Amino acid sequence: QLQLVESGGGLVQPGGSLRLSCAASGVTMDYYTIGWFRQAPGKEREGVSCVSTIDESTYYADSVKGRFTISRDNAKNTVYLQMNNLKPEDTAVYYCGLLEVSYYGDAVCEWRSYDHWGQGTNITVSS
Repeated sequence: QLQLVESGGGLVQPGGSLRLSCAASGVTMDYYTIGWFRQAPGKEREGVSCVSTIDESTYYADSVKGRFTISRDNAKNTVYLQMNNLKPEDTAVYYCGLLEVSYYGDAVCEWRSYDHWGQGTNITVSS
């Protein structure tokens, strides 16, 4: 059974940094797309950053470009999200998601397409 376990959330001041980790277990496919999503109170879930493992192509939401970086440790089946210069509007529950397909040049980051989800981790950016 495929499982995703996130860690690394918490409370941080504006301008601060956090790194999220998502460890995937039970993965049976050679390639997949994996990424980070967030959902703020009263808002729809949105894709933050995703990576297509077949060619490591990436997607970043405009709101996080230049501040967030997605990376992977293939040997550990773990994906990371380094978040710098955090802003209050980054406050949300962050979820790791996995899509059981992987496309060349297209890191799909539409949450409705995803097959598996972690339990979520809270991030609050506040002074």
